[in-house]
Amino acid sequence: MLHTLHQMFAPALMARLTLLVNHVLGGEPQAVQRLLPHVGKTVQIDIEGWPRWLPPAPGLAWQITPAGLLEWTGPELLHTPALRLSLRADDPLRLASGLAAGQLPPVEVSGDAQLATDVNWLMQNLRWDAAADLERVFPAPVAAALHRAGSGLARGLHAALQGMASVRERWQTRQGV
Repeated sequence: MLHTLHQMFAPALMARLTLLVNHVLGGEPQAVQRLLPHVGKTVQIDIEGWPRWLPPAPGLAWQITPAGLLEWTGPELLHTPALRLSLRADDPLRLASGLAAGQLPPVEVSGDAQLATDVNWLMQNLRWDAAADLERVFPAPVAAALHRAGSGLARGLHAALQGMASVRERWQTRQGV
């Protein structure tokens, strides 16, 4: 059943993720300018050590478009990527907790050096201005309240994930794992 749900929802999830990333890229002209020299190249993220008890991770590869944005390649990569980023996901709770706190995980990089430099710049400098996006849709006081609520929720999620990771570590220590 999980496999079927994964097949149904992964493409829609990846389409939404790609739209969000392109929205953030489009909001920063320097980001788009950094990607333009790499039109047609593909960036792939490999997730290593993904737990078997979770549904498989969707294919994480994007091709750079002539507009300097990204297009998801779909679940099957058709050719060798110009840049490959590999990250460990043995401990998804710790990974999610770090990401929720804005910490980038350690990444192994291989491929096109200039593209790697530009992608690194993007990872270090791009941030989603959710507050500004909310203000485009809602009046300022409502947008501010929604942003505060969302920030509080993110902090709570981060704390919960840290707590779960801590409990898991103590359990593993006691089990001698």
